[in-house]
Amino acid sequence: MTRVSKHRSAAISALVAAFMASSAHAQVASTPGAVDPSAGSDNAGEIVVTGTRIKRPDLESNSPLTTIGSAEIKYQGAVNVEDVLNRMPQFTADANENMSNGSNGTAQINLRNLGPTRVLTLINGQRMMSSQAIDINFVPTSLVERIDVVSGGASAVYGSDAVAGVVNFVIRDHLDGFRMDAQTGFAQHDNGNDYVRGLNTTQGYTNAPSTVIDGAKQDVNAAYGKNFADGRGNITIYGGYRHTSPVLESTRDVSNCALNQLDTDSVNGAGLYCGGSSTSTYGTFAPEAGPSAGLGYLTNSKDGSKTWVPYDTSYAYNYAPANYLQRSDQRYTAGAFAKFKVSPAAEFYGSFMFMRDHTFSQVAASALFLGSNFSINCDNPLMSSQQATALCGSAAGTSTSIPTLIGYRLNSDFSRRDDLRHNDFRYTAGVRGDIGHGFSYDVNYLHSLVKWDETYLNNVDTIKAQRAIDVVNVNGVATCQSVIDGTDPNCVPINIFQANGISSDQAQYLFSPSNTGERDTLTDITATINGDLGTFGLTSPWATRGVNIAFGAEHRHESLNYFADAVAQEGGATPTDGRVTVNEGFGEIEVPILQNLPFFHTLTLDGGVRYSSYHNSQSSTDTSSNYNVWTYKAELNWAPTTDVRLRASYNRAIRAPNISELFGPGGVGNVTLDDPCAGSTPLASETACAASGVSSAQYGHIIQCPADVCSELYGGNPNLKPEKADTYTVGLVLTPRQLRGFTFSADYYHIKVKDYISSLDPSLIVSQCISGDSYYCALFHRNPATGALFGSTVNDGYVIATTLNTGYLMTSGIDFNVDYGFDIGKFGKIDANLVGTWLLHSERQPQPGFAAYECKGTFGYSCGEPNPAWRHVARLTWTAPNDATLSLSWRFINKVKLSDTGESSVINGKIPTYNYFDLSGTIAINKQLTLRAGVNNIADKDPPAISSNILTTFGNGNTYAGVYDVMGREIFFGASVAF
Repeated sequence: MTRVSKHRSAAISALVAAFMASSAHAQVASTPGAVDPSAGSDNAGEIVVTGTRIKRPDLESNSPLTTIGSAEIKYQGAVNVEDVLNRMPQFTADANENMSNGSNGTAQINLRNLGPTRVLTLINGQRMMSSQAIDINFVPTSLVERIDVVSGGASAVYGSDAVAGVVNFVIRDHLDGFRMDAQTGFAQHDNGNDYVRGLNTTQGYTNAPSTVIDGAKQDVNAAYGKNFADGRGNITIYGGYRHTSPVLESTRDVSNCALNQLDTDSVNGAGLYCGGSSTSTYGTFAPEAGPSAGLGYLTNSKDGSKTWVPYDTSYAYNYAPANYLQRSDQRYTAGAFAKFKVSPAAEFYGSFMFMRDHTFSQVAASALFLGSNFSINCDNPLMSSQQATALCGSAAGTSTSIPTLIGYRLNSDFSRRDDLRHNDFRYTAGVRGDIGHGFSYDVNYLHSLVKWDETYLNNVDTIKAQRAIDVVNVNGVATCQSVIDGTDPNCVPINIFQANGISSDQAQYLFSPSNTGERDTLTDITATINGDLGTFGLTSPWATRGVNIAFGAEHRHESLNYFADAVAQEGGATPTDGRVTVNEGFGEIEVPILQNLPFFHTLTLDGGVRYSSYHNSQSSTDTSSNYNVWTYKAELNWAPTTDVRLRASYNRAIRAPNISELFGPGGVGNVTLDDPCAGSTPLASETACAASGVSSAQYGHIIQCPADVCSELYGGNPNLKPEKADTYTVGLVLTPRQLRGFTFSADYYHIKVKDYISSLDPSLIVSQCISGDSYYCALFHRNPATGALFGSTVNDGYVIATTLNTGYLMTSGIDFNVDYGFDIGKFGKIDANLVGTWLLHSERQPQPGFAAYECKGTFGYSCGEPNPAWRHVARLTWTAPNDATLSLSWRFINKVKLSDTGESSVINGKIPTYNYFDLSGTIAINKQLTLRAGVNNIADKDPPAISSNILTTFGNGNTYAGVYDVMGREIFFGASVAF
């Protein structure tokens, strides 16, 4: 239970005293199925409905549409727009600021838990950037007017990627005046998880502080716009700065140590313990030859003597505290929008958007990791005679070398840091206008460039490490052999044969920064014609509105160029390149059949089709492929009365493989996993392990993957084909006149993605092979010498997890939107709204012909992040007569159980229901100045503590960061100025 502190009481008191309001209402979702015309648009009356290219005068959407208004963003105190979406029940957290190890510095969104690659992201109806380089950090949060979320496929309208749906960020691109917004915030948390604190104490680790205030964020944005030429022209410019302070995992109970399941083989995970890495500052060795081969880990004695003793968990290294729970980040955004109407037939427009983002991820100190093979010469003068005998036997004192796995952690001065830098550019230009008879056109050009650069710091260069180990005696002085032969005159010997024996000076020699980078471009040219055929008399005899059409063509070209320096290539990085070119033609039609008749206030049919021709190529290998695809849609909209509307749709959507999936560099990386064939008493039988490549001599002598981290082989596949998805939606919208201000919608969705592009989950590969499936056993590559399932090169051990067209994904459920606003006389107004999702199914079939498994209501292993049966976010807002408001939000995440696609667990068998409550408010001081303040997670509720081996997907700090609040209570204060 969390303890109450003076700090928390003071923070809440200060917050309550600062509650303020504005004239805007909190808005989780606007009127379902419609774009809210009161959302404060500056777009000069332009009508845009996400999900169609047909301009609808009634603003209605025939696809399920949820709209998040700008007021909701401010009530949440969000400086990251992905945080706003991750609260919505339709979304599952993906890459975000609370991910560190393995992060590429981007933020992404995951709709319907079908993966971020299956949601199409737009800015003002146009693609954001190339599909393999989407980064939501690019969106200037303060300029977001609204966010439209369309459920279900929309490939016939927008092309590839719109499988789960579309997210369109509608940006204010037409201002007349000056706006500035500034916000600051921080996290405050009371650590009081007695169970986890007891685990730390038992292991001898230092507990997290009892109370912390950290994680500060600052966000400042300004925009200025000016109309000219009697309102025919406008220029709007903006700029912004955001800073996020880093937070270490050592500051929270749940993340202070690496949690592992206790005795999974006997009591099915009845408890947790603070584990750690066998790669410790004491030094751990596993000879692959000589008298100690196959005897397990040997470790330098704790007393500092050069004596090898058998390894036990008391020697484990707690790698968690130095990891980031929240990455440091600094972001600059800037841009401009311009438009000028020469005549009704020609309005020229364009935009420029820029982002510079600099973030660091940080993990534990570097090491000579057990995944790399080293050779130790038997005449190394830094070895004691006891160690030499244990390693070499009768060869001790000779120049013989023994291949050995070495795990030696450097001291905490040398945390590994990943310096990640993004410079993103996006340009658009176009011309649009009316061409008479109800017809209009729009021709636009878009180009984006993403420049990503990475420098990995404080990481041991294995080549230098081998040189520093290969040491001989020269006149009583330990000297590197590479100094003697001139290979590396700068080599410094390292003392790996004594606990804490590597000094800081020695460690400095071992480091070689590695540099990698990527350049991603998108060029998109689109021409569209909209028309009302009613002007030519093409109107149903039972309708008042004519047939509407939209048709056009699109040319899209995407490119990727990935490069790596020599050090990065030594670590497995491989330069690569790729191109995707697509030419498309598309058309939509809307046919009002019946209008203003009994039981048929409106009956409308919609249809759409798109033809796409793809050409993929890689110049470095002279590889290419081609394919053509059709996508289409059909929609029905029936309103028996003005109070009731029914809508239904079918979409055939596709997702073409992106360049990374086609031509991504291959390499060996880490994956959370345990090898069931490792240890002196393996969990799996000798027969089962033999099928995975274990020899009879290796069985019972294989070293377990260090710290629950095995290896996988990843990479692209140029033979991939597009995914195909069939999506169905059926919905009901109620707007009863008898209950003014009330709107209700319920929309059923069913999405099935066939031949989905993925890599097989390593934990599934292992479990299915051990269960006797020969297909999965063929995906094992064990170290030929040791049988181990870990390493850092293609010659070591790993499971094969490269991309391929796999089985199917299927999800279905019902989305609910409820809005109700009513006056309370002289006390002002109440607004209430709720957005909820009832998940019916979430099935995954890893391979065609194989059994599918259900992930509804589960988490962990192959099911990944929690898939609760019910989630909702609700908001209740009181607006006082003076426009002061107070708003309470309730976030509900239903309980989930551990999936049965991996090992069982008692302690982590389920995650209970989570309720979060957030309170915020704003007040308009005058027409120019509005203040706001809020607190999220008022109760300072801890996230669930989960064993690290369960967190195979987007886990960090022993929990699901982004799904659950990891920082504790977050407090913010802000102000907006407009004139």
